[in-house]
Amino acid sequence: MTGESDLQTIPARHGRAVRLNKGNAIKIINTHGQQVVDTWAFSAEDLGEFMSMEHLRPTILRIFPHAGDELVTNRRRPILFFEEDTSPGIHDTLMAACDDYRYGLLNCTDYHDNCTDNLFAAMRQLGLKPSECPSPLNMWMNIPVNREGGTDWGVPQSKPGDYVILRARMDCVVAMSACPQDILPINGELRDPTEAHYQVLS
Repeated sequence: MTGESDLQTIPARHGRAVRLNKGNAIKIINTHGQQVVDTWAFSAEDLGEFMSMEHLRPTILRIFPHAGDELVTNRRRPILFFEEDTSPGIHDTLMAACDDYRYGLLNCTDYHDNCTDNLFAAMRQLGLKPSECPSPLNMWMNIPVNREGGTDWGVPQSKPGDYVILRARMDCVVAMSACPQDILPINGELRDPTEAHYQVLS
């Protein structure tokens, strides 16, 4: 690495977005070790092209991406390279971003912060408006899958300070949400969402 930006905060329950030039990278840090960070990437030239979990899984032939994998778009082009991962490597590609409808199904009667709204809010800060919320790469989210295909809500296996590095294969916008889920244990047994951090690397 030849340089890095100052450490930036993704506040608990909120989102942030950042532009990356081709060849730059982003380091996403699980500061407290139990926080899921929903992560999206959009082509800077066309927000209709974005990192796609549906297209990633048949490309890598796994449901968990690993360091060394190319992360591809809905047009099957590499958008990010998964360069480094200090965690056990458990990241979810199956679950859609939480939204207000989801929290209604979890018996919330008032508005609940959610990753879908966090995506749009983060992109608005850059003057951008995606036409949809793609399925995110849920960094550190632990969704065990059994032999019968059943899923469960596991707690993250990451530890404080674990990080991933994603390097841009094209000019793109990366958006991140420190998931506000506090009903299910996906942000740890305490169900207490925390902030995460990121740095842009050259």
